[in-house]
Amino acid sequence: MRKPAPIPLELLAPARNADIAIAAITAGADAVYMGASSHGARHAAANSVADMARVAEYAHRFNAKVFATVNTIIYDDELSSVERLIHDLYKASVDALIVQDMGILRMDIPPIELHASTQCDIRDVAKAKFLADVGFSRLVLARELSLKEIEEIHASVPDTPLEAFIHGALCVSYSGDCRASFATVGRSANRGECAQICRLPFDLVDGDGDVLLKGKHLLSLRDLNRSSSIADMAAAGVSSFKIEGRLKDEAYVRNAVGAYSRILDRLVAESDGRYIRQAVGEVRLGFTPSLDKGFNRGFTPYFLTGKAPAKGMASLSSPKATGLKVGVVTECKPKVITARLDAPLANGDGLGYYTASGVFQGFRLNRVEGNRLFPAAPQSIPAGTVLYRNRDKEFDDGIAVAKTTRNIPVDMALQVVGDDRISLEMTDSRGCAATVVAEVGLLQDAVTPQEGPRRRILDKLGGTGYRSGRIVDLAVQVFIPASSLAALRRQCVEALDSNARASYKFCYRLPEKFDVPLPYGDRLTVHDNVANRLAREFYVSHGAKEITSAMEVSSKGAYKEEPVMTTRYCLRRELGKCLKYPSGKDWRGPLKLVSGNTRLRLDFDCKNCRMQVYTD
Repeated sequence: MRKPAPIPLELLAPARNADIAIAAITAGADAVYMGASSHGARHAAANSVADMARVAEYAHRFNAKVFATVNTIIYDDELSSVERLIHDLYKASVDALIVQDMGILRMDIPPIELHASTQCDIRDVAKAKFLADVGFSRLVLARELSLKEIEEIHASVPDTPLEAFIHGALCVSYSGDCRASFATVGRSANRGECAQICRLPFDLVDGDGDVLLKGKHLLSLRDLNRSSSIADMAAAGVSSFKIEGRLKDEAYVRNAVGAYSRILDRLVAESDGRYIRQAVGEVRLGFTPSLDKGFNRGFTPYFLTGKAPAKGMASLSSPKATGLKVGVVTECKPKVITARLDAPLANGDGLGYYTASGVFQGFRLNRVEGNRLFPAAPQSIPAGTVLYRNRDKEFDDGIAVAKTTRNIPVDMALQVVGDDRISLEMTDSRGCAATVVAEVGLLQDAVTPQEGPRRRILDKLGGTGYRSGRIVDLAVQVFIPASSLAALRRQCVEALDSNARASYKFCYRLPEKFDVPLPYGDRLTVHDNVANRLAREFYVSHGAKEITSAMEVSSKGAYKEEPVMTTRYCLRRELGKCLKYPSGKDWRGPLKLVSGNTRLRLDFDCKNCRMQVYTD
């Protein structure tokens, strides 16, 4: 019985700009996703088409891919400009578009591959089947899904690759189904302008107007970390493992990519041929990655097991990175802190602590002398206060100076092909090959051993992206001038590069099936984010009879009774007041969240274990 073909696994990294994208690929990413010049869901992470082309040229060398996010909703007067942008991205050799707006499927665009963004809110089999049938080549799953739910979706669309988040910041609402920012401050998350009101401190108020909790970050989730569940996710059907963070800096991305790339390499090595990495190239990081030392608000696996984790999933005390415990204050004077330390500290470290009122305060260290800490600004910290390090200066500096490389192994064969000609053949791990023949004058027998000097010349591949592997020298008996051999090596590298570019395999948009009914009936609501005439045309062609427009293109206040967030996270459950238990009856509803002028009302769908948030 023939062994099934191995499944390619992809580590997908975020990139705010071209330099970070190239750094991510060098550190081991199999693909990167970047905001295009407009209509990306991170408005502050836009990139020019020229920069996207530069990244694609570098990425494709390693068979790595570049995806452009064009994943906001689109207004009618923007349709033509988005259409032109997509043509430009296609010409720039971008591999795929990550999109939310179905109007794109009715544009006159080239056959570029389309991925259904997490903003499409793919949380069940019905939505997954519909999007696969209408021509999406990949589905980016909702972060809230469990392994069992992922397995069910994979079984329903076995030929459609599934992408899932594994690390980084979490949206408290189902992505694409959050209008809290737009409803409260006029900035739409579905337009890439989220104001992150979920990170605000809120007072929790009961139905009698009494304050149950004051100044807590009740909607601020911890960061996702599924580093211990990668094998389980792959077994469930995930083939693309996505790191969140298109606003993060290069050090964060390199560290996260380095850590998860090693995890995937181990999974591949132990899989007995079941898995392979999508891209090629041997990576040397030059530093030891640590997810704990990267920016994080504390970690959670979220709902991967199908249940809320026992330790909770919110970062109630602070939306900032608090870091790891490093010691306890024993004495504090304004300019010097004495502490009992659990770990060595360094000049420039960032430390923090919780005040008596539960607010996290941070400060930087100017100097460290044993257990005596000299802060950059005067501090007043009570004895017994726990200190946390949220910036490890030596770790960050180690990443900054590390010489990270990624090279493709290449085997070479040198031989004589005539009285005055030699040839060099190169074959690499991508399956690409090139042969160059050069005239070097009448060949003479060598009088000294040539193997060592020739290997040193052929080994000089620095800066080319290649690393010499096996070298077969069949011309050992003749003398070849060093300059001629070096020139031949350069010409062969150029030919190999050219052949690799010509043989790079793009994937293209799949055909749309037109007999596919809508997943939830013929009535579309505000939650379907229909914002333009082409999106309407798309849905009508699949049987829509009634379409309610997106909130962003409707009159102000038109949907006051619509939830602005739907979450799998439940505040009652998080705080130990689930209505399924007697303790839940202690808090009389409706519960409200208040932060300045922002007022939100909470509704609890206990049957489906969901929480809905309304403006109040």
